Amino acid sequence: MTKKILDQNTNYEQELINSFEPNFTFSNQTINRLNISQNNLIENNKNKDKELLNLKNRINSIENCNLKKNSKNLILGNGDINSPIMLIGEAPGKEEDETGFAYKSEVGKLLEKMLIAINVDIKKVYLTYAIKFRIPEDKKPNTQDIKRYSKFLKEHISIINPKMIILMGNTAMESVTGINDKISNERGKWKELIFNNVSVPVMITFSPSYLIRYPDNKKYSWEDLKKIREKIKNLKISI
Repeated sequence: MTKKILDQNTNYEQELINSFEPNFTFSNQTINRLNISQNNLIENNKNKDKELLNLKNRINSIENCNLKKNSKNLILGNGDINSPIMLIGEAPGKEEDETGFAYKSEVGKLLEKMLIAINVDIKKVYLTYAIKFRIPEDKKPNTQDIKRYSKFLKEHISIINPKMIILMGNTAMESVTGINDKISNERGKWKELIFNNVSVPVMITFSPSYLIRYPDNKKYSWEDLKKIREKIKNLKISI
C-alpha cells in the first residue's frame, strides 16, 4: 500500500507539467459569423456583468453579519464569466481579503498547478467561494452563515450557467448540495444537480488550502482531478 501511494504522488508531480492547446474551427463565412458571435458575446457579457453587480450589491447590503463587519473586501469571484467550468471554494483567506481577488498566495499557486495537471488554464475557469467574506481566523463557517449565503451562491451559479461545477471543501459542498458530512466520504463522486432546468455534473474534492495543511491527501485529490479531466473530454468541453 505504501509503495502505491508513493507512485501516485510521483505521477501527480510529473503530470503538473502538462499543457494544453486550444482548437479553433472556422467556417467559410468567417467574417459574418464572427461578427454575429462577437456581438452576441458582448451582449451576453453586459447582461452577466449587470446581474453579477446586482448580486454583489445585494450581498453587500446584508445587515448584522459578523463576517462582513470583520472583512475588508467582498470577494464575488474572478476569471472567465463565460467559462463552462465553475470552481467554488470555501471562503477567502487573509491575502484574498487584502487584495480583493480570489485564490492568491500559496493556495492560488497550488490550484493553478492542479488545473495545469488536467490541461486547464486557471484564467479560463470562473473562480468563486461559497462564503464571499473572510471568516475570522479562517475557521469553518457556522451553519447559519452557510444557509445565509447559500441562496446567493445558487443564484451566482445560475448567472454563470456552467456546464460543470467543482466544489472544493466542506463549506462549498454543504452550500451547494446540502450535504453535511465528512468530505472524505463524498469526494471523488459525480453528482447531478439541476440549475436553470439543466442537469449539471458536480465533483466534490479537497480544497487547496486543506492540501497545503495535509499534503498526504494530494494522492486522493489527483484521483479526483483525473475524473474531472475525463469528464471534460466526455462532455467535449472546450477550455
